[in-house]
Amino acid sequence: MERVDADRQSRTGAAEVGESSATNGRTMISRRTVIGGAIGGGLVTLLAPQLATAHERPRKQPLVLLLRGLYQPVVDGPDLGLSKIDLSDGSYSTTKIYPAFPGHPDVLEEIGDFYVQFAGTLCAYDLPRGAIAMEFTDSNTTEVPDGSGGTYVQGTFELDIPQANGQYRSFKGGHNRMVDDLHLLESGAADEFCVCLITRP
Repeated sequence: MERVDADRQSRTGAAEVGESSATNGRTMISRRTVIGGAIGGGLVTLLAPQLATAHERPRKQPLVLLLRGLYQPVVDGPDLGLSKIDLSDGSYSTTKIYPAFPGHPDVLEEIGDFYVQFAGTLCAYDLPRGAIAMEFTDSNTTEVPDGSGGTYVQGTFELDIPQANGQYRSFKGGHNRMVDDLHLLESGAADEFCVCLITRP
């Protein structure tokens, strides 16, 4: 299934990225702190069933990641070993991946790169010792004006996992729920803040 047209349009145009945010720093920090708290509360609900039985089936424990930062266009991307993903076709933009799971020593340390088609349905996670390809299948979002000519796209995206390699092979056939707060700036840049709950089949 292709991504819902309205959501595709709301994310299209963010390919012109890399420009500085026009949003006041104090306002952004305050907003992102509030959003982060709300997302954290939502994740407690989302993760509760999985974590309740994690000691019984550790292999089923979800992978929780944070996508954060301004998107940059991908010109000559790496080969992730995923046949569905061609990062050199000019359709992808990239931002950074951070750990959002218990036990990692530094949640501010970048651990990988996220690639997405703003005008398509594919994305990929390039992580240590492996990579995961995903496809958007559904969404439930709302648009909120930022007061400076831009828009926040807030809500959830659902993704399937058709391919995975390396230590993430067991995620093939699984699912990803994104809890997103994407800021589309008036300049055309896109600033991501998205928690990803990635589960095995």
